[in-house]
Amino acid sequence: MQCTKIFALALGWASSLAFAQVSYDLPALESLALGSSKAVQAARNQVEAARYGVTSAGAFPNPELEYLAGTTRARSPGGNPGDARSTSLTQPLDMPWRRSARIGVAEAGLEAATAGNRAFEADLLARLRVRYFEVLRREAELRNAREDVALMEGVRSRIGLRVETGEAPRFELIKSDTETLNAQKNAQAAGFRLEQARSLLRQIVGGALPAEFTLTSRLRDVPALTPLDVVRKELAESSPDLARARAEMVRAERQLDLERVQRWPNLALKASVDEDPDLRTSKVGVVMTIPLWDRRSGPIGEASAQLSRARNELEAQQFSLAQALEVAYQQYEIAQNQVTALESGIVRQAEAALKVAEAAYRFGERGFIEVLDAQRVYRAARAELIAARYELATAWVEIERLRAVPGGRKE
Repeated sequence: MQCTKIFALALGWASSLAFAQVSYDLPALESLALGSSKAVQAARNQVEAARYGVTSAGAFPNPELEYLAGTTRARSPGGNPGDARSTSLTQPLDMPWRRSARIGVAEAGLEAATAGNRAFEADLLARLRVRYFEVLRREAELRNAREDVALMEGVRSRIGLRVETGEAPRFELIKSDTETLNAQKNAQAAGFRLEQARSLLRQIVGGALPAEFTLTSRLRDVPALTPLDVVRKELAESSPDLARARAEMVRAERQLDLERVQRWPNLALKASVDEDPDLRTSKVGVVMTIPLWDRRSGPIGEASAQLSRARNELEAQQFSLAQALEVAYQQYEIAQNQVTALESGIVRQAEAALKVAEAAYRFGERGFIEVLDAQRVYRAARAELIAARYELATAWVEIERLRAVPGGRKE
């Protein structure tokens, strides 16, 4: 068949391209994404900006220099007209209580930005891992689809011989041609889905990942899972979401302290020199801002409300993470049980049933319909196994996202 020849040539061309592709495993892709992603660099720039914010918060106020010049005219007899000048220097005082509160707000902002960067990187790695395992899933589906094509072409050849010798009706040949074309169509669709998954993975990693690449792992190669009790204990320290929520609460506390100390008087030292044709006057004193009309009740109330919000969000985040962790482990156990059941029994039995049906058909004990039914059952079992392995991998990804252990992956 012409379609079969074209399909075989396409498969051979795709196989020849694999030799020129660069191979990657999951850690290599993670390092590549964290090192080249512009989104990651933008998040890190936010941390750098917060770090400079701490520097700005610790800066002392600059002095103010004022110079005035003019002329004097006598309004009474005996006065001397001439030039008049005035020079003053004012140095605002950065009071310790206000300075420490301001720096505390900036430092808490830096902690929040750092935790936010960790959370962003954890989400990026989670999306990358999901795309990674999706590519592995599509590769497994394509391998199975190619096996189905080879199987149907072998069955079709045997039926063609039987039809030529008169041992089988032509209806079986027509039916086998239809099933072969259907298998080829499924293989073609599986190839398109694989290319789409590869493009989505490259979108996550960035342009540093070449268009032509291969993955060294298989879908069954899911990393080992850390026990639930261990993850529960380390979650409070390792979760970037909790760290960010705690940092936001600390920043709200520092902001409230800052707004309260803003009600205290501001002080500044001032020195001035006044000169006129007759006199030269030097003065040194203190300038005090009296908080008489603005008692900052609005900013204090706003900061108090923000602190209450941050505390409530922290408690909600703690509860949400605990529940999400339980659900992820339950999903992992369910998928693990499905994978075990399919690998140890269902797929093997379906494969054995297919071999028995094919042997019986060769000896004329069963019809072609029984072979097709056995093939459908075997394909469905393999598809369920691939789906279960993918669910197992995505459950592991979600658990690792919730953990987000600082310093990289921890196996």
